[in-house]
Amino acid sequence: MESSPSSELYERKNAIRKAAHENRRNQPDKDSVSDTIVKRFMSLPEYEAARTVMFYVDVRDEVRTRQALPDALASGKRIVVPYCVDGELELFWLENMEELELGMYRILEPKESLRQVASKKLGPEDLDLIMVPGVAFDQSGGRTGHGKGYYDKLLQHAKPETPLVALAFECQMFEEIPAESHDIYMDKVVTEDAVYQGKGRK
Repeated sequence: MESSPSSELYERKNAIRKAAHENRRNQPDKDSVSDTIVKRFMSLPEYEAARTVMFYVDVRDEVRTRQALPDALASGKRIVVPYCVDGELELFWLENMEELELGMYRILEPKESLRQVASKKLGPEDLDLIMVPGVAFDQSGGRTGHGKGYYDKLLQHAKPETPLVALAFECQMFEEIPAESHDIYMDKVVTEDAVYQGKGRK
């Protein structure tokens, strides 16, 4: 039986995810390489221009971002972090590191007691720049995540002019990420070696 185009695409994406996870797990010197990547992100003109910036908080083998949060908080920008509730990403205005605690799966998240504070809740339309995690990328800004679509949902509601900038180790870059019609391209992908100019949401 011939496989359908969608199942073939699914298999290709899965193979790339698997390879990227392995590459990322074996990435040496994650702390210092992450430091290089995040500094590069924070020196982009898009970061300079943004008033409200979403940082993801790293989990497992992702490019590490938490070490840069204190500097970001001190920059005078409004820093926002996402957290997951019932399969959806909620956005939290972070004002100091004490507002975070280790939650499920030892993920650093906003404290439960602060999540219902109205002034702390923001929407994707409030963001001027979005830092996006992912499992694998290509140089045109193609991205694949874990396959659950959390970020796809969030990014669909961001302002059209808000830049989407992904962080990745160079070992997460692939020749081509197979794309489906609903997939969203990044404006830039920042690695320790380069800043790749993606297609964005044109």
